[in-house]
Amino acid sequence: MTTAQDLAIVALVVAPDKPVEQGELSLALAGAEVFDLIEARALVIADDRMVPNAQAPTGDRLLDEAASTLVRQEPYESVEDWLWRRGRGLSAAYVDDLERIGLTTRPRGLRIPLRAGRTEPADSQTRRRAEERWAAGEPVLATLAAAAGITDEPAEGTEALTDDVAATVLAAVGDAVMELEAVRQRKAIEDAAFDNVWRGF
Repeated sequence: MTTAQDLAIVALVVAPDKPVEQGELSLALAGAEVFDLIEARALVIADDRMVPNAQAPTGDRLLDEAASTLVRQEPYESVEDWLWRRGRGLSAAYVDDLERIGLTTRPRGLRIPLRAGRTEPADSQTRRRAEERWAAGEPVLATLAAAAGITDEPAEGTEALTDDVAATVLAAVGDAVMELEAVRQRKAIEDAAFDNVWRGF
């Protein structure tokens, strides 16, 4: 069980009637993978750089895939650059993987992205562990969930995060999510301006 799997399951369980934006969730899942890679000793964070250790299988397909794509040459990759690169389409990858290992179900014949209320988490020990971690208010999981938009309220208990590495990763996730929202707003303004030009003709 990984933090990324916990986050994906929480996205399905916590707000079943509220669709979660795929971009924010993908960035948060990439951040969760950073924590999982650190725990697996595949990675250390040094001055906001992701420095890989010798690669060893983690037993998790997506986490092994993440480890295999780490930049292994100096100056290495910043956490935020990793989030953008690794996060591309990551929520859909977790949908497929959770279904593949029997942790979710969905209507036959439909390929729907990870969206609360559309994909059902199966009753499993893995789901129960994720729900227990969520109910306990584990700060890393709560902060990642807030960044992904799973909850409207900021995560409580983040003051307990005195670890510099955790603070660095979570700050990078927050910055990436804000940048994604800024890009969306710029695009909406540009599209509106383009529409107004055409209305003038």
